[in-house]
Amino acid sequence: MGSTSRGRISRWKIQLLAALAANPFIANFFAGTIYKGELKALCVPGLNCYSCPAAAGSCPIGALQATLGSPKFHVAYYVLGVMIFIGALLGRVVCGFLCPFGWFQELLHKVPSRKFSTRRLRVLTYLKYVILAAFVIVAPLTIVNEVGLGDPFFCKYLCPAGILEGGIPLAIADEGIRASLGPLFTGKTCLLLGIVTLAVFFYRPFCKWLCPLGAFYAPFNKVSACRLHVDARACTSCGTCSRTCKMDVEAFRTPNHTECIRCGDCVRTCPTRAISLSFPLMNRTETKENDHVEKNSDPRSGGPAGSGSASRVQLP
Repeated sequence: MGSTSRGRISRWKIQLLAALAANPFIANFFAGTIYKGELKALCVPGLNCYSCPAAAGSCPIGALQATLGSPKFHVAYYVLGVMIFIGALLGRVVCGFLCPFGWFQELLHKVPSRKFSTRRLRVLTYLKYVILAAFVIVAPLTIVNEVGLGDPFFCKYLCPAGILEGGIPLAIADEGIRASLGPLFTGKTCLLLGIVTLAVFFYRPFCKWLCPLGAFYAPFNKVSACRLHVDARACTSCGTCSRTCKMDVEAFRTPNHTECIRCGDCVRTCPTRAISLSFPLMNRTETKENDHVEKNSDPRSGGPAGSGSASRVQLP
């Protein structure tokens, strides 16, 4: 119990630090200004609005759709290359640890209320792929203005992080912006309020159903350097991991499922310690030693694999 609590606290610390690292210019909230320095040429891993007054970098989804319709295609290639690199290295670890808007939804889900499962709503998880294709890729490429530039359709019409981090703070701080607000701002605010309400009752509804960045990273879960492993000899198929997972993943069957955000709940709650997480910086020697221990020890007999000191990576 104590180790689980410590693990959860550590993940919150990482999420907090990631949010602060992506948004270090807190004073800009009071000034109503946006940082426009050289750091904005870089993309942060998670969904974090470019127009957030505190933001140091650019949102990868915003940067990608803003440059796809540009005649300077090398810019889009750069953004896409960064996203592919992050995906290949971490997969949806970004969603579980580094995304400020994902963390915001987790905080909302802590509000005391009745909680509902989303297992029967799995079909909605495919909606985020439609949004990625239609609003982030196809629309900016095909619907362009007279100079050949497309609008950032997802940011402009759908992104709740944009209205939360950029639109509302800037409107509060700048009277001129408040005077120019119209139906688009009202519509996106209503969308944000809807997601906020859903997040209280459902775990990470935007991440599961609507986020195009999660849709982009999701396929990398199967090939990324950071992966979940299940020791088939230790696993009893008891289903504890499935009942624990708030992302509706059956870890003992599909440990690297596209919906897994690598939160580590399944690793901590597995009664036989059959699930482990390998990190990209783990050296090959340690991995081989761990595999040897897993194959030659019974975790239910109190041997080395059961002790967890060599056969698995402890999650933060």
